[in-house]
Amino acid sequence: MFGFSGVDDFCPMGSIYANPKEASFFLPLGPQVDVYFPPRKRSRVNTPFVFDGEWFEQKPKTSVEALPDECLFEIFRRLPSGEDRSACACVSKRWLMLLSSICKNEICVNKNATVETIEKEGDDVEFGGEGYLSRSLEGKKATDVRLAAIAVGTSSRGGLGKLSIRGSNMVRGVTSHGLKAVARGCPSLKALSLWNVATVGDEGLIEIANGCHQLEKLDLCKCPAITDKALVAIAKNCQNLTELSFESCPNIGNEGLRAIGKLCSNLKSISIKDCTGVSDHGIAGLLSSTSLVLSKVKLQALTVSDLSLAVIGHYGKSVTDLVLNCLPNVSERGFWVMGNGNGLQKLKSLTVASCKGVTDIGLEAVGKGCPNLKIAHLHKCAFLSDNGLMSFAKAASSLESLRLEECHRITQLGFFGVLFNCGAKLKAISLVSCYGIKDLNLVLPTVSPCESLRSLSISNCSGFGNASLSVLGKLCPQLQHVELSGLEGVTDAGLLPLLESSEAGLVKVNLSGCTNITDKVVSSLANLHGWTLENLNLDGCKNISDASLMAIAENCALLCDLDVSKCTITDAGIAVLAHAEQINLQILSLSGCTLVSDRSLTALRKLGHTLLGLNIQHCNAINNSTVDTLVEFLWRCDILS
Repeated sequence: MFGFSGVDDFCPMGSIYANPKEASFFLPLGPQVDVYFPPRKRSRVNTPFVFDGEWFEQKPKTSVEALPDECLFEIFRRLPSGEDRSACACVSKRWLMLLSSICKNEICVNKNATVETIEKEGDDVEFGGEGYLSRSLEGKKATDVRLAAIAVGTSSRGGLGKLSIRGSNMVRGVTSHGLKAVARGCPSLKALSLWNVATVGDEGLIEIANGCHQLEKLDLCKCPAITDKALVAIAKNCQNLTELSFESCPNIGNEGLRAIGKLCSNLKSISIKDCTGVSDHGIAGLLSSTSLVLSKVKLQALTVSDLSLAVIGHYGKSVTDLVLNCLPNVSERGFWVMGNGNGLQKLKSLTVASCKGVTDIGLEAVGKGCPNLKIAHLHKCAFLSDNGLMSFAKAASSLESLRLEECHRITQLGFFGVLFNCGAKLKAISLVSCYGIKDLNLVLPTVSPCESLRSLSISNCSGFGNASLSVLGKLCPQLQHVELSGLEGVTDAGLLPLLESSEAGLVKVNLSGCTNITDKVVSSLANLHGWTLENLNLDGCKNISDASLMAIAENCALLCDLDVSKCTITDAGIAVLAHAEQINLQILSLSGCTLVSDRSLTALRKLGHTLLGLNIQHCNAINNSTVDTLVEFLWRCDILS
């Protein structure tokens, strides 16, 4: 007879011994022991006992935690389903890390299971690890433990396909051990992004290379501990790689790029920014081996020279998108050689920024060497003049969209020269902060109008004024999208001729920051183009009043997005909009309209039948209770207050 846990049916009043240790004295010495077990609970025999002083004392209870890692590993890999493994991972950090160390090919599968058994198990069957899931860790949440949990948890739910880690926990950050868990548990991983993870080195990325052979996209940013050694491993083991991006990785250099070019025959996109170890030899080794499939190339903030551009011009036979930003060592010769290399026949989009090599001669050569170029974005080209721009527009006969940003040597003459020489395909032109533009009364030759132009955008060009607009109205009669933002020199006298000459019907109009236009412009716009107008932005046009809203309410049946922020709008104007029979606004911005008050509550509720977005920030005359009422009634509308 001895003490046991459970309901004490044998001694209903409790143990017969005041000291429970006394029961152990009556254990028989023979091999046979007859013990009474209550039917409702199993007795617990605690052995062995050791003698210590006056009483026998018991050693600590044995537990599964006492098993060595090797034994637990063998148990875990024999668990029948992913759900069981996920449940075990919740027990302790030790179990989680052990489970995350199990490769998928190490999991024991019951070979005797029939199809009927598998179907009967239902939810316990894994999806096959095709990489359906996406996970993202940022800042404090980025730890090795969380990566281990992701590796174990996603294995039974379709497999992890995309993993993004941005930043790292300052105390328990992501290290190579976390990536090792991902590599072992997520062989279906196709996209990996590591941003600002200084604690991950070559070991972690090599584990990914060895375990995730399906990897297609790799994005590394501010990972100083990763070197060419890891990149070579990726090239050898992940030959399905199609997209590769490096930024601020100082220890990635030419050797890694050459390996990628040699072994990753499916690479379609490469982006390299601010990597001091990359030089002309790395670019040459990469492009010379991937010339048949590489379609997107971005080089930014590198110390490469004219040689790299010559390589692009010769081997870029499949390149359709090219971005060259901040390449201080590239001269005019580099762009000239690239244009004359005859290799960029398929180039469709070109972006060049902060490159002193973009001169009149260099850009004209690029235009001639890229017969299929459709989109060009030129930013901070300090040495590009009107003559070079016009020559480029004439040479690039397929050009459809041109954007000039902070090109201060471009004047009104160069801008209109593009419209004269662009051919019949130019659809969009944009000027942003080009301070060389001056509003001069130019005498332009009689030419046929630019019928192809559909979109015109002039932003923050302080010299652009009424004289330029009057010419544009005659030259571009088929405009549909017009953006004239931040042009304080534009008045009604310049805009009215443009509105009157537009034949196709304006669809999107942005006049934000044109502080000198009045209700007369909006009334003319509503009368002439109300049948096509869908988006209208009048943000900051302080002379716009309720009269404009009346014209809009009467004529603009298709208008769905209206911004009258910081205009002289009152409650009466909002009421007019609300009572319009045909208007169906979805987005309305009244930010900074200080004359709109609580009296507009009824009108805003009525407009709310169609509204999806309402901005009433800085409307100081609307109190909090009114805002709460709007939030309650306009439940499907996103309200900014």
